[in-house]
Amino acid sequence: MSAQRLAAQQDVFLREVDDALRHDQVEGFFKRFGLPLLAVVLLGLAAFGGFLFWKHRQEETRAANSEAFTQAIDALKAQNFDSAKDKLKPLADSGSDGSATSAKLLLAGIALQQNKTADALKLYDAVANDAKAPQPMRDLAVIRSVAANFDAMKPEDVVSRLKPYAAPGNPWFGAAGELVGMAYIKMNKGDQAGPLFAAIAKDETIEDGLRSRARQLAAVLGVDAVDDVVDERGEPLGKANGAAPVAAAAAPAGE
Repeated sequence: MSAQRLAAQQDVFLREVDDALRHDQVEGFFKRFGLPLLAVVLLGLAAFGGFLFWKHRQEETRAANSEAFTQAIDALKAQNFDSAKDKLKPLADSGSDGSATSAKLLLAGIALQQNKTADALKLYDAVANDAKAPQPMRDLAVIRSVAANFDAMKPEDVVSRLKPYAAPGNPWFGAAGELVGMAYIKMNKGDQAGPLFAAIAKDETIEDGLRSRARQLAAVLGVDAVDDVVDERGEPLGKANGAAPVAAAAAPAGE
């Protein structure tokens, strides 16, 4: 029995030593790493709190922007351009996000309504050249800028700037293609304008008014607006499609 008692006492002693050792290790860990660990926890809580505050401010900003846009649109419907500009200018100056870019495009449209073409072009070009702005809005700004300044531009410059958009399948094919086609007519290139207008007339994704104009122009230029006349890059498939001679085609178009 004495041997069993001795073994039990040794077991209790070892457990006490082990517990004391664990306590010392834990106490040593907190003495050594307690403050850095506490700092990390506090920083994490501060970061999380900052994120919640930022998210709340973002939601407030979006709500305020939405309200400002609604008021601006209402002012535009009432032809109250000055009031609309007052609502849009703070948004336009707020950065390069979707709200700011949309505000700049609307301000450019107002400038055109007020015959301030130079101001409109400045806004359109600012959006088009803003690498942080949403790409669809940058593309729209390019199209609108050329449309607003078409009469003052060299036709070669119109083609150069819009040719990437003036191809079947491009979201801006209709609007860009019409401008490129008119530039071709100015350049006495009816053999390129006709097939392009015919392709626009055939594209069912383009709005009906533009397709109707394109169909009439294609017919004037002697091109069938039903058969395939351009490839996927917007290039004419060939004169066999019935394109009229350049000089003859340009005359009926008023050039």
